[in-house]
Amino acid sequence: MDALLCVIGWMGELYRGWGKIRDAMPERLQKILAQAGYGSRRACEDFITAGRVRVNGQLASLGQKADPVIDKITLDGKPIAAAETLTYIALYKPRNVLSTVERERGDDRQTVRDLVEVPVHLHPVGRLDFESEGLVLMTNDGDLTNKLTHPRFGHEKEYRVLLARRPDREQLEAWKRGVILEDGYKTQPVEVRFETAQGKGAWVRVIMGEGRKRQIRETCAQLGLPVVRILRVRIGALRLGNLKPRQWRYLTKQEVEDLKSGEMKSRR
Repeated sequence: MDALLCVIGWMGELYRGWGKIRDAMPERLQKILAQAGYGSRRACEDFITAGRVRVNGQLASLGQKADPVIDKITLDGKPIAAAETLTYIALYKPRNVLSTVERERGDDRQTVRDLVEVPVHLHPVGRLDFESEGLVLMTNDGDLTNKLTHPRFGHEKEYRVLLARRPDREQLEAWKRGVILEDGYKTQPVEVRFETAQGKGAWVRVIMGEGRKRQIRETCAQLGLPVVRILRVRIGALRLGNLKPRQWRYLTKQEVEDLKSGEMKSRR
């Protein structure tokens, strides 16, 4: 009997040891950094190629694997944090707030991170101009960030745009087909529809799958349509809802599942 118990005990230790070995399997550095909340995988790849990441004191290279339990991994000389609980937050970014987590030296403008006080590293998914307002998704889920921002996925963003003058049919049709911007880039086709008049101007609704910096403003400039206000109301299936400027909330489990499953189309 004693021998049998000894064998059972030995097998249990072996099983637990195998579990530790499984847990210690190395992963790519960009995935480790993303899971720890330092940004999307693409952003973390940039950290590595910029020479900001070291493993056990040695400069890391793109594609390198490491074990966050065993290896000492640093970013800008500081040890990376352990993987955090995945967190998803919808924020109403007001105008004149930066949609970044870091600001340049000497820049005292508020960032979206200043508005969301939670004890985890969060980053905004994509960008929203300093002068624009509306929905910003903040998370530490690097995989979801990559899925929502990579051009090949083409996930929809929806905006309400207030123009200083009412667009005519030709301007709206040109906008829908795609406009050549000042740098020579032609925008992809978008959905644009007149919503309502406001004084001499008008509100239009824009649904687009790409997201170049200041694209709506530059498109309107080429069309001769001065922009008064840009309000983002949807990212994929996630809507701004009843949030007011500076307010934020956690996403529901269903909202997270919809974003992860690729159910991005508007539920019109």
